[in-house]
Amino acid sequence: MPRPPIKPKRTWGRKFGDAFRGLWYGIVGQNSFAVHFAMAFAVMAAAALFRVTETEWCLLILSIAVVFTAELVNSALEWMAPAVTEDYNPHIETALNVASAAVLMASLGAAVVGGVIFGRHLFRLLGWL
Repeated sequence: MPRPPIKPKRTWGRKFGDAFRGLWYGIVGQNSFAVHFAMAFAVMAAAALFRVTETEWCLLILSIAVVFTAELVNSALEWMAPAVTEDYNPHIETALNVASAAVLMASLGAAVVGGVIFGRHLFRLLGWL
């Protein structure tokens, strides 16, 4: 088996710079991020309003991070697909659909986490608990 090509060494500063550049391209390249950012802001505002516990904050922040990460992976594939070929390829289409499904699953999971956390606080506020 052939060895992969050796990449030139990069400094930590260069690695972080590349990562932040990738974050920028991921955000500006996808209009879905506007929805994710709006929802993340709403979740953070609701968490502050309900004065959630530290553990609940951690679960909410982790859920937001998972959704953003899934969206970035999806964005990476969407950027890469036309570089592989401009022609229709059913394998690329399937890969992009699977990546979109990952974002959907992460978003649904985050919604469930938010529902459990905020539902309890909302029920308590309404006197149902």
